[in-house]
Amino acid sequence: MEFASSLTLLDSDTPFLLEKRIALLKAIDIAGSISKAAKMVPMSYKAAWDAIDSINNLCPHAVVSKETGGVGGGGAKLTPYGINLVNTYELLQEEHKKFLQNLSKNTDFDKGTLKSLQRFSMNISARNQIHGKVELIESGKVNAQVYIKLKSGYTIVSVITNSAVKELELDVGDDVSAIFKSSSVMLSTDNAISISARNKFRGTIDSIQVGEVSSEVVVGIGNNDKLVAVITSGSLDRLGLKEGKEVSLIIKSSDVMVGK
Repeated sequence: MEFASSLTLLDSDTPFLLEKRIALLKAIDIAGSISKAAKMVPMSYKAAWDAIDSINNLCPHAVVSKETGGVGGGGAKLTPYGINLVNTYELLQEEHKKFLQNLSKNTDFDKGTLKSLQRFSMNISARNQIHGKVELIESGKVNAQVYIKLKSGYTIVSVITNSAVKELELDVGDDVSAIFKSSSVMLSTDNAISISARNKFRGTIDSIQVGEVSSEVVVGIGNNDKLVAVITSGSLDRLGLKEGKEVSLIIKSSDVMVGK
């Protein structure tokens, strides 16, 4: 058994986009005609016209441009806005499908309970959750190295088990999050430092929160990507860290988790 449901977008409690309407828009894009598209879905010609009018009225821009013709005739095509709307819905639909598959996987249908309810509701305490795309996966006998391209242009490497790669169904091109604790981020003012850690970034300190024992340092590494390090306040003084100063950030690949 598995969960299944259709994806419907509402506008002030009014059904706006649902699968049958998307199917109609895609059929119009193929056939170039409302009458032909209605037969492809299938639905009545009047229902097709009503659906298009409803969509056009609810959207800030026209989704379908149409020309009336003879009985049951007339040409029609999707506007650029309409094409983008269909593409966006299909992306949402794919994420909706993944969620339902994950929900089915973690439900014990014999007992009627979720096996791991916390997986759907937990908030991760790790301070660093930075998004990127998987650009390479190198698998060894036990572990795999996952290379994640960040918005900043940097690549962060995570070492996780092969079974984790399989469970997450990771593949090149997937959108993922690199997750690691702020205490796992080391800071240095020496850009030429040699260290065995796989991940080394260069950035500028955005802000510092000073505490009696520990201090939080937020570092921008480019294109709105920010990393957070928690170090002792003694280390903060010893390194002479202040806002605007350039620093190196070092993170061991074994400290980086991958979320999808």
